[in-house]
Amino acid sequence: MKKRSVKQIIAGKASSDGAGVRLTRTLGASPSSRHDPFLLLDEFGSNDASDYIAGFPNHPHRGFETVTYMLNGEMLHEDHMGNKGRMAPGAVQWMTAGRGIIHSEMPQQEEGRMRGFQLWINLPAKDKMCEPAYQEFAAEQIPRVNLDGQGWIKVIAGKLSLAGQTVQGPVRGIATDPIYMDIALDPGQSVELPLPGAHNALIYVYEGEVLLDSREVSSRQTAILSDGEQLSLQAPGDGPTRLLLIAARPIGEPVVQYGPFVMNTSDEIRQAIQDFQSGRLTD
Repeated sequence: MKKRSVKQIIAGKASSDGAGVRLTRTLGASPSSRHDPFLLLDEFGSNDASDYIAGFPNHPHRGFETVTYMLNGEMLHEDHMGNKGRMAPGAVQWMTAGRGIIHSEMPQQEEGRMRGFQLWINLPAKDKMCEPAYQEFAAEQIPRVNLDGQGWIKVIAGKLSLAGQTVQGPVRGIATDPIYMDIALDPGQSVELPLPGAHNALIYVYEGEVLLDSREVSSRQTAILSDGEQLSLQAPGDGPTRLLLIAARPIGEPVVQYGPFVMNTSDEIRQAIQDFQSGRLTD
């Protein structure tokens, strides 16, 4: 099987979103930093409440999906459909905006550590105006596969076949057949993982470093991966490593984005703006 290698490394850039939440952005910092179907990848994390306390008040989306994965702290999600969920450490929220959704994600703490990730995944043209949908899973609903030593893999979406066992993540029914895994490796530990050859894939390192085909990827870097069916990861010997592995089927369609709206044409973007301004976005 062909092994995947590093095609491109995108360093994280300091940014902010929502009502001033400080974060690190890799994908989405510019149109050239997208990786079909992935539009944006942010890590938010701070011990200083002033960096996150304003949260993400009510805002619209159309034409894509948002994925929030919490490591520390608690956020409350509410949307116009009546969904309401408190995201505690280890929880995942997978929201399909479709034709339109208005939601908020607000901190449920006034001090302490708040840390997590937000990923935006495009939708095919045929699904951009689908009915909005919402999935949320607590930490205990996400299966974990223990590796030799102290390492492990949490399977949020997709299927992992490793060492004679197959584990399926709880997120289902997503158009691009995504894979989303949180991986922890001990110093010096390595693992080989199968990946669908037709999927585009990336890793995001958020603690330590990882070696991928002898190429080092450091903390707060996203590595865009080449084609292949096998992924070999190794943690250097000087400390533990934590990273996200994310993959999905590419869509191969034009992308036109204006803030929280992602469509295929400029006319569709203008319609989304008009619908939002007139209150018809969620009709």
